[in-house]
Amino acid sequence: METIVTLAYLVAATLFIVGLKRLSSPVTARGGNRMAALGMLVAVVAALFEERILNVPELIGGLALGGVIGVLLARRVAMTAMPELVAAFNGFGGAASALVAGAEVMKYAGGSDTLEPYTWLLGLTIALSVLIGAVTFSGSFVAYGKLNGSVKSMGFPGLRVVSILVGLGVLLAGAWMLAASPDFPGLDGETVPLALGALAVLALVLGVFLVLPIGGADMPVVVALLNSYSGLAAAATGFVLQNYALIVSGALVGASGLILTTIMCDAMNRSLTNVLLGGFGAEAQKGGPAGPVDERPIRSTTPDDAAVLLSYASSVIVVPGYGLAVAQAQHEVREMAEILQSQGIRVRYAIHPVAGRMPGHMNVLLAEANVPYDQLVEMDEINADFASTDVVLVVGANDVVNPAARTDASSPIYGMPILNVDEAGNVIVLKRSMRPGYAGVENELFYNAKTQMLFGDAKDSVKAVIDELKALQPA
Repeated sequence: METIVTLAYLVAATLFIVGLKRLSSPVTARGGNRMAALGMLVAVVAALFEERILNVPELIGGLALGGVIGVLLARRVAMTAMPELVAAFNGFGGAASALVAGAEVMKYAGGSDTLEPYTWLLGLTIALSVLIGAVTFSGSFVAYGKLNGSVKSMGFPGLRVVSILVGLGVLLAGAWMLAASPDFPGLDGETVPLALGALAVLALVLGVFLVLPIGGADMPVVVALLNSYSGLAAAATGFVLQNYALIVSGALVGASGLILTTIMCDAMNRSLTNVLLGGFGAEAQKGGPAGPVDERPIRSTTPDDAAVLLSYASSVIVVPGYGLAVAQAQHEVREMAEILQSQGIRVRYAIHPVAGRMPGHMNVLLAEANVPYDQLVEMDEINADFASTDVVLVVGANDVVNPAARTDASSPIYGMPILNVDEAGNVIVLKRSMRPGYAGVENELFYNAKTQMLFGDAKDSVKAVIDELKALQPA
């Protein structure tokens, strides 16, 4: 049995690594996700048999229940709620790691005989797992609230001082756990659970304080970072349990999450320290008038005029944003693109790394609508093509197309790499109103002489454009 379990862990680790590699391309991402899921199934079953925690009927029942919950979540969650779901998954992953590692302490709380295996190294790994897991749990659910609008970015005088004091308390509680081991005589080992409880409470508070003041525009970075934290917590718990599959999977998630965080920071031209300590971004308003917020003139258009402009183009680039997800217009956009392509017009989609509310949000959204993967082009590859593009259709994107990032040194998004939409021949922007994006910054693109605003629900607007395109086609 020991040999079989070891081989199962090896198979699981291999599936994790290969699956993660396949996630690097939209073409192979779905298969990679299935491989990684299969690897986790193999690892869970092997761990349960190794520890003799469940018998076969209980194992099958647990897998069935978890599978049903997963299917229901996957089918019912709206695309706009996907970032919140990811944040919740991160939080539950951190909580699970903290609870499992914390439960190990109870083995050593019975008396002197049971305390002998409790060493300072074990105390350190448990403390790290509980610390990272608790911070991930509370921080993720603050991020969850900020993403759905129920929690606002806020702070108070002395917040950073209080956060530092809480951090010092965490260090003291961790030191207490180490010092209570037989390696450091002088403290009663039975106080370890008390130290663990203090560490967990302080870590939960620290997670709230770390995420609460961060602005809404930084949420994609925060989600990626919390994903990395959840992996690190799992890896630390793997050291506590001496479970190699947990160590490997946790290390992979932690490393990939950190790489993704770095990519997000580069896409915003900001350092991780700046994101965590100097977050910006007003919360998106609910509603607002469908008119300009200042005195500068804008050009409005209609679906029939937009259809005429598109039908006479030779190349079109679609820029998707969070508004596309809100309107659930991805299927209509794909249908419109197919009509244009049938007329010999080249259509591509420009994907900004931080478009939407989480990394890869637009890729997932368009993949759901069966948009061909070869039409999804990353910012670095497509930016040089905007100058030779006839029409750019911006559907719900805002901050990632704002020229102020290049021209206005006083803007909080100054220096952030953007899509060069303003260099195209014509720009059509689909929005409900003129209100600013998630960063709370006025978009200079809306007032560009080449820009036409098509106001209304993106789904209804695209449907109207589709009807006009069909009417323009020869009988």
